[in-house]
Amino acid sequence: MAHAQGQQHPISLYLKIWGLLFVLSTLSYLVDYYHFTGYFRWSMILILMLLKAGLIVSIFMHMAWERLALVYAILVPPLCLLVLVGLMAAEADYVLFTRGTFLGQ
Repeated sequence: MAHAQGQQHPISLYLKIWGLLFVLSTLSYLVDYYHFTGYFRWSMILILMLLKAGLIVSIFMHMAWERLALVYAILVPPLCLLVLVGLMAAEADYVLFTRGTFLGQ
């Protein structure tokens, strides 16, 4: 009789995560239902989106049980890209400001 090798996680863990994902999805729906606007709306949408993505990656993709080197290899490159995008956005604002100041556009 062959036994499955590897990690076995209890089904209750997955059911709890599914329930939590359902609650977070309901909260993100309620952000639009109550017509929140402005920065509060977008910050709530982003926070709930990141929480849901983090749960999916850590539990369903088994990143919570991986070695730290593998986690860094997967998470660090997107974080570096986000930093570069932020730097480019700051530079774009500076270029727009200087064009408006010195060229009168």
